[in-house]
Amino acid sequence: MPLTRRHFLGSAAAAAALPLLGEQAFARELAPIFASEANEVPYRFRRREVDFETTEATGTIVVDTQKRYLYHVLGQGRAMRYGVGVGDDGKQWTGRATIRRKVEWPIWRPTPEHIAKYPKLEKWRVDGMPGGRDNPMGARALYLYQGKVDTLFRIHGTNKPRGVGRKVTSGCLRMLNVDVVYLYERVEIGTEVLVT
Repeated sequence: MPLTRRHFLGSAAAAAALPLLGEQAFARELAPIFASEANEVPYRFRRREVDFETTEATGTIVVDTQKRYLYHVLGQGRAMRYGVGVGDDGKQWTGRATIRRKVEWPIWRPTPEHIAKYPKLEKWRVDGMPGGRDNPMGARALYLYQGKVDTLFRIHGTNKPRGVGRKVTSGCLRMLNVDVVYLYERVEIGTEVLVT
């Protein structure tokens, strides 16, 4: 049976709650992206436009790691708010950065810490795990730099949607795949990011 729009966009309730990409965007994906993944996170972590007073410029991304929200500033006191998974205790990064790379279905290279904890990841150490359904970076990645220096922190999708809204990462900011695709299409290289 061929996949239909319903398979990709999930339930009618999920489709009504989320501004979604059209069928054509999903058709070109390396692996399916399901809007219904939003049902796996608490309601407060689902994407929505909210009031957001800030002195940051329109287009800036502001991340509140304590509340586990990422705000994309829309201007006029509004922002699109997303739930994010954040770094576990002792692994959180804060500061200002700039998006210098945008990658669809990025390669993931486990750190030495990952390999020590999960030795089976050794096979991905050199060339990395290719993008796809099993890759923990999900459908998109936004690479954060300070000047010309890669911070090694990313805003990226996930293959474990239930981690959104929790302290579960090694410092990166984890989003639902449907949300990171939505954000990816709306930010440019050079976008400023503030992580508090």
